[in-house]
Amino acid sequence: MTLVLGIDLGTSGVKSVLVDEHDAVVAEASAPIPLSLPQPFWSEQDPRDWWAAVAATLDALHAAAPRRMAAVGAIGLSGQMLGVTCLDASDQVLRPAILWNDGRARAECAEIEAAVPDFAGLVGCRAMVGFPAPKLLWLARHEPEVLAKARRILLPKDYVRLRLTGVAASDHADASATLLMDTCAAAWSPALLAACGVSAEQMPALTASHEISSAVLPELAARWGMAAGTPVVGGAGDNMCGGVGAGIVAPGAASISLGTSGVYFLANDTFLPARGQGMHTHRHAIDGLFAQNGCILSAGAALGWVARLVGATDAPALVREVEAAALPVRETPVFTPYLAGERTPHDDAGLTGSFSGLTTATTHLHLVQAVLEGVAMALADCHNALLSTGATVERISLVGGGANSRLWATLVASATGMPLSRSQSAAVGPALGAARLARLGIGGPLLAGGAGNGDGVIMPDPAMAEALAAKRTRFAQHLLLQ
Repeated sequence: MTLVLGIDLGTSGVKSVLVDEHDAVVAEASAPIPLSLPQPFWSEQDPRDWWAAVAATLDALHAAAPRRMAAVGAIGLSGQMLGVTCLDASDQVLRPAILWNDGRARAECAEIEAAVPDFAGLVGCRAMVGFPAPKLLWLARHEPEVLAKARRILLPKDYVRLRLTGVAASDHADASATLLMDTCAAAWSPALLAACGVSAEQMPALTASHEISSAVLPELAARWGMAAGTPVVGGAGDNMCGGVGAGIVAPGAASISLGTSGVYFLANDTFLPARGQGMHTHRHAIDGLFAQNGCILSAGAALGWVARLVGATDAPALVREVEAAALPVRETPVFTPYLAGERTPHDDAGLTGSFSGLTTATTHLHLVQAVLEGVAMALADCHNALLSTGATVERISLVGGGANSRLWATLVASATGMPLSRSQSAAVGPALGAARLARLGIGGPLLAGGAGNGDGVIMPDPAMAEALAAKRTRFAQHLLLQ
């Protein structure tokens, strides 16, 4: 029996899964990654911590399931998107990676757009803070010595590929979100690169998401008991891999991911550039499809924040406590989850979060549920923004760690007015998607079936939807106070 391995490099940690021919996850391991917030609106990580976490998960899988690791036929990579990693001529890290939720490059966005005619029509969206292109221009201005020494500029999962295989490569899907690529042509754009002060020689080779890009280094294959020459496919960003993991592989299918951020992902067979409301269009990991995206920057991150605020060390346990309390939505405060600014639909890195409607009866459980509700209402804003483009949403799957909470799932369904399907693989969606791409790369089927069993469909709750609708005015009023 041939297995496939999916590795998902998230913001808070790495999850690696072994998947069988029926799409069942037969073994998994995870490891945390530290996050650095050196200044307000800055967000960084040390790429070496990414590799240490990946290696820890593979060490754990090898220790727990050596025969299964020996049966791995291919590896797929998924990862947090938009991070900028700069390496020198010896492939040493020059500075901490600047992450997707970093807001330092606000001033550079307009300049990049002005430098390239029909910028959004070329890349698929406006230049927005947090994306690689404006961050590279920021480096050119504020840390020019780093950019001058950078032999390679890599996305997060592609740094993992380099450490795993010795090959610098990226895929069309993840690379299309850098704002450095001609999205339809699937090639680096000389004009875009020049506008950011970088060259094509600093960028990795590009490949399809299911195409074999490289092979595991011999010493690492031996370390983890894998066959020599085990292939590694292109993979994709976690948004695209999460879509593949949720079966979002046909036009009109959509997924909502409740991870560190909240991502609304819609597959389309037509390239529809996003020209406003903080939306963005990229290539999907499936050839011939594009992905329309909305993103809220703080979903699981907001839950983690409020957990720390109330002194809880186990956020999932805290959510279970909230679920057991069965608090009416009408009794909770209103929370706006703009703790790191916001992308969709506001495209404003300076937005901040807030609670309103606090009383002496408000408890820590009310605060936590308000955060879950605020994230749900922000995702409803994403839903409305995508519909405003004329896109059709036929079905939505809920993925990410937050999908494990039935309360949170019901809040999202009620806020958007859409039924949500939720499977047992929801929490490992990007890793499963990466594994599926690996299987496709060695000649197997993309979707093998068998991973869709779970909790079925989460329907909107009418009373909950009515209570959330009553809070919308207060939710929106926060923007007027900024």
